[in-house]
Amino acid sequence: MELKDILSEIKDGVAVLKIDRPESLNALNSSLLDELGRALDGLEHNPAVKVVLLTSSNVRAFIAGGDLKEMSAMDPGSAEAFSRKGQELILSMHRMKKPVIAVVSGYALGGGFELALGCDFIYASEDAKFGLPEVSLGVIPGFGGTQNLVRSIGPQKAKEMIFSGKILSAAQARDWGIVNEVFPAAELMPKAMERARQIAGHGSLAVAAAKQAIAEGLEIAQEQGLLRERALFAPLFATQDQKEGMRAFLEKRKPDFKDR
Repeated sequence: MELKDILSEIKDGVAVLKIDRPESLNALNSSLLDELGRALDGLEHNPAVKVVLLTSSNVRAFIAGGDLKEMSAMDPGSAEAFSRKGQELILSMHRMKKPVIAVVSGYALGGGFELALGCDFIYASEDAKFGLPEVSLGVIPGFGGTQNLVRSIGPQKAKEMIFSGKILSAAQARDWGIVNEVFPAAELMPKAMERARQIAGHGSLAVAAAKQAIAEGLEIAQEQGLLRERALFAPLFATQDQKEGMRAFLEKRKPDFKDR
């Protein structure tokens, strides 16, 4: 698969996607959104990949926002299509069976912050900055920010960020519950890889079922969510991984999962 603005590597079950548009601080345009969609779809169907780390080749920015050169020329019709493209990319990340972790250095603003929010969780360097400054440009977030940020931190804090264009430091984003952990810049990728390898070492069928149960539960009443959890829990007891995982625990050894 040929990628122009994305670098990709796979090691120990972990795929690292690095967005690589340094001349624009990785600003999201239509072409990059399409590339990200193709890259993630390829990794979803690659049995060698258990976890995806989404990051940047440029420590100055994860993604500095949408590409204003492209966006400034849009009319309502093309803006709607652009918004749909970004939203569909993020929905595809939610639907992926494999965990996607954002690894953020520098600026994660506008569409970049929305893309990070679309990941399962976020690790950040101490110099990372997060915000949705779209109102300062006369528009609103268009890649799910008004929906996903509310689900992440609640309506009051989400409204404050969106209405004011407030930019959070990495420490503030951690305190607000947006970022899982903050690391010194030199430790960010090694720590993210360590956590990703830990996830990759577990049974992928169980991790996928857990991701699905959580995602579906967020959209329905708790009682219905418990029914979905039960429906996803029970079939795992027909898998080889369940037999191996429990046998290995009882035998005090590391399990050898086969993802079946």
